[in-house]
Amino acid sequence: MNYVFISPHFPANYKYFAIALKNEGVKVLGLGSESYDSLDQDLRDAMTEYYKVDDMEDYDQMVRACGYFTYKYGKLDYIESHNEYWIEQDAKLRTDFNVEGFKTSHIPSIKMKSQMKQHFKNAGIPVARGQVVPTMDDARSFIKEVGYPVCAKPDNGVGAANTYKIKNQEELINFYNSKPSTNYIMEEFIQGEIHTFDGLADKDGRVVFMNSFIFGTGVMETVNDGLNQFYYNQIEIPSDLMDYGLKAVKEFGLKERFFHIEFFRTPDGRLIALEVNVRPPGGLSLDMFNYANDIDVFKKYALMVSGKDIGDFPKTRYSCGFVGIKKKIDTDFDWISKLAHENHGHVIVTDGSIASIFSAALGDYSFILRSESFEEVREAADFILGNS
Repeated sequence: MNYVFISPHFPANYKYFAIALKNEGVKVLGLGSESYDSLDQDLRDAMTEYYKVDDMEDYDQMVRACGYFTYKYGKLDYIESHNEYWIEQDAKLRTDFNVEGFKTSHIPSIKMKSQMKQHFKNAGIPVARGQVVPTMDDARSFIKEVGYPVCAKPDNGVGAANTYKIKNQEELINFYNSKPSTNYIMEEFIQGEIHTFDGLADKDGRVVFMNSFIFGTGVMETVNDGLNQFYYNQIEIPSDLMDYGLKAVKEFGLKERFFHIEFFRTPDGRLIALEVNVRPPGGLSLDMFNYANDIDVFKKYALMVSGKDIGDFPKTRYSCGFVGIKKKIDTDFDWISKLAHENHGHVIVTDGSIASIFSAALGDYSFILRSESFEEVREAADFILGNS
């Protein structure tokens, strides 16, 4: 079985996909722009071959690389990056090389927020009111219906990049005077926490692993306001969230892949769908899956790809939390880490620097916390954030 792994070195923990796939007898064919010698040794050992291109944005180079792999190893069975940034290119390569999975024709439904909204509606899942607003007149008409504040985000965008909360007419005018040329969708502002439905769907679309995180602070606010981040898993997934999550997996046709679906939980307890992401949740979330459940989710994925029995996933035992701290002028991460370990070392699984590309959303330095008691996780998080 031939598995083309796009950008296998990023993020760093994705090397465990390659290692697990090799251990299950899969040929891992790496494709990226990093030099081979700069790659982690474990990753190099896990790949059957690595093809370096000068520029991954140059589609012709990517096609030539996949053509080479096809010539040398035969038909390609998988082309995957597990990365939001490359989703459209992954789909185009699958289309051109007739590989199973999301093709170019599927992209609008999983990338365009306006189309996602319609799919959620089709599944009977509540959504925030919203519409694409090419002009300021369109925006004013929409705001007349829903009122301020509103959220404006690229209809085809990644994460919280170039996303804005607009609170009044002055900010609306400033937004249209400076916004990028891309199409924007505007939505009513929903007050609430972000509750996620994450997991892994098998070849038949059956959800074989599920998880839920709660984000006390939204990613948009974390990015735009420079806030620290704390999120944690729910040991028991509420029945309404599970119901909507499973309906969304079916509606979006998610198969043989991880997913990360976001909902708002409003103060009165309602769930409102935000968006679907057809890749693993970001940052260290896959590691948190493992810590919370005492599993190896990378191995489970590799077993699924290789057509083997992945077995049962155990019942979630641990509360697992992520704390991300933003760098300020006087921030001393070594001092914060020392204090945290002295006072709450028994719940700290790991801590360290975060890759700069994730720092806007997750912080510059992070802790992963684990305990059978959520109160212990919460107490440790409050201590760390209070000293940052």
